[in-house]
Amino acid sequence: MLLLWLLALSVSINYIDRGALSVSAPLLARELSLGPQQMGMLFSTFFWSYALFQILAGWLVDRYDVKWVYAGGFGLWSAATALTGLVAGFPMLIAARLALGAGESVAYPACSRIIVRNFPEERRGLVNALVDAASKLGPAFSTLFGGLAVGGFGWRAVFIALGLGSIVWLIPWITAVPSQQQVDSAREEPSIGLAELLTRREVWITSAGMFCRGYVWYFLLSWLPTYLVKERGLTMNAMAVFGSVPFFVMAASSTLGGWWSDRWIRGGAPASKVRKTFAAGGLIGCGVFMLPAVLTPDPQVAIALIAVACFWMGLYTSNVWAITQTLAGPLAAGKWSGIQNAIGNLGGVVSPWLTGWIVAR
Repeated sequence: MLLLWLLALSVSINYIDRGALSVSAPLLARELSLGPQQMGMLFSTFFWSYALFQILAGWLVDRYDVKWVYAGGFGLWSAATALTGLVAGFPMLIAARLALGAGESVAYPACSRIIVRNFPEERRGLVNALVDAASKLGPAFSTLFGGLAVGGFGWRAVFIALGLGSIVWLIPWITAVPSQQQVDSAREEPSIGLAELLTRREVWITSAGMFCRGYVWYFLLSWLPTYLVKERGLTMNAMAVFGSVPFFVMAASSTLGGWWSDRWIRGGAPASKVRKTFAAGGLIGCGVFMLPAVLTPDPQVAIALIAVACFWMGLYTSNVWAITQTLAGPLAAGKWSGIQNAIGNLGGVVSPWLTGWIVAR
């Protein structure tokens, strides 16, 4: 249980740290004289290194002790977050975001490797959902409390406090979590190479789903606060409150989806059918409700529609990693997750940049 809660907390910290730029964007852009296209590039830069290093991170967590690989990545991204508060201009911001992406790239391959090794199939829906819910609570808290803190203390202080505070997580991780190599040594199974994985149709299908999810998810992470302030006329405090709602909704629906899918499987339904039903239905529902959000003139209706779309997105994300872990097996979970997240996060490269380009015109 301690392992699960530490994983969930680490993913929440992961998204709080990466989401700090979004809530800081209105004030940061003004102080550093950055336009929409520069902000779009800044949001996108994180994903250049994040997507690129996914493949390497997946190989590392399958090859070496995942406990220490994850600790190293966590330390790097915490330092990058703190240093963001000290930057003097746009080039230094770009460098800090690249370092943040490289450090955070290890999170999901490591989580998949640990979950598939420590939890049985019929529990993985809820386990993955709790980790995923933490990834939604991160932006929710970042938007709510980060937005209020930026208004009260300035964006630089928020980045420094987040980076230094994050490092505390490493203490229980290093002292209380056993080496995952000890867990693996009890299971002798043939390894699956990266080249072999790239020939499997299922890898490309799950990766395509992650790309679609990534486009919407990273649009929300990058641009939702600015959209609510500039296009819907909310104050920073109002944005902090209302902008956090979709993320809280997504966290709740992800947990519900994980519990529901596991219960369905324990009742005798095929795991593959259950996981695919939640994944496909979640993406379709998200698209159906996201589209009218931009068409309504009422800001509160728009936020409600975005929240409903996020409810459906939570059902998707509650099961997508469980699909990967089942198909990949214990010794390929890290590499498969790395491939899938690399392609999925290309949506994070495209979405923030393309949105900034569209807004500028």
